[in-house]
Amino acid sequence: MSHSIREIATALGAEAAGNLDCRIDSVSEPASAGAGALALAMDPRYAEGLAKGQAKAAMLWQGADWQALGLEAAIFAPRGRLAMAGLSRMFDAGPEIAAGVHPMALVDPSAEIGEGAAIGPFVSVGAGVRIGPNARIASHVSIAEGARIGADALILQGARIGARVVIGDRFICQPGAVIGADGFSFVTPEKSGVEEIRETLGEREEIRAQSWTRIHSLGSVSIGDDVEVGANSTIDRGTIRDTRIGNGTKLDNLVHLGHNVEVGRDCLLCGQTGIAGSARIGDRVVLGGQVGVSDNIFVGDDVIAGGGTKIMTNAPAGRVLLGYPAVKMDSHIEMQKALRRLPRLAATVAALQKAVSNSG
Repeated sequence: MSHSIREIATALGAEAAGNLDCRIDSVSEPASAGAGALALAMDPRYAEGLAKGQAKAAMLWQGADWQALGLEAAIFAPRGRLAMAGLSRMFDAGPEIAAGVHPMALVDPSAEIGEGAAIGPFVSVGAGVRIGPNARIASHVSIAEGARIGADALILQGARIGARVVIGDRFICQPGAVIGADGFSFVTPEKSGVEEIRETLGEREEIRAQSWTRIHSLGSVSIGDDVEVGANSTIDRGTIRDTRIGNGTKLDNLVHLGHNVEVGRDCLLCGQTGIAGSARIGDRVVLGGQVGVSDNIFVGDDVIAGGGTKIMTNAPAGRVLLGYPAVKMDSHIEMQKALRRLPRLAATVAALQKAVSNSG
């Protein structure tokens, strides 16, 4: 796979200079770039690395003196990470999955496989499944009965798609994800200790034996278009209604969505985020790594929560949150400053106490 500087610049909608016919077969960091690589130096901080590598061409910041940097050609990226998105798409060949259905795949006769789909070895496709055109299913994936998967999907090794799950177009699923497992829902015949504590905020009349009765999950999972699910993430089916994810939302690795959760459009849920059952997440919400969301609450549109934040009550639209429990980010910063001052404050109080005692 190779592209000329001209082809790359045109695809990215970027300006280019120098030998536009120079061929590029890979992308690289400046210091380790070979002669056929496009070095990525979209910030002046990375310019010195160009002298250590062998790249003849580079993607540079606006206004860079490419000739002084010893290059034959350059592409100028006004927004480096956006250019990286297009560039990485051009050079990503994707997984090798042979066209058609592999002879070692097990596909139920009632399943419908769209035109141009590719299904790898050891894939299991259940009764009544519909797989859209040009979908690519890698090895060891299982798709349970009644599932619907849209066009141009990419489902990678070992993913599990449960019964009656509905997924839109251009879905990307990383290895090991599980979509449509039963929700974690149990009840006790009598009022449980958890219910009592929720009512009293910590007080318990007595501690007694209790046993758990399973509530089965009759719903499934509905996922919109252009959604991505990271490796080893888990999305539970709903109890009665479906667990839902809106168009354009991206889940990182090890994200967990409990039963009945609703996530809006174009959200970004980073690694190890956990959202408890029946919580609702608005549109364009960003949750950093290890964020936790309590059950049955609402997180409004455009909320941003920093890593490790624990959201335990409803969060209004547009709020920026940090901490445990979550508070406004500026409040959290002030609280942390106050904590750092506590030892000095304690020493001052002790000195004052001693002075008062001595004066008596």
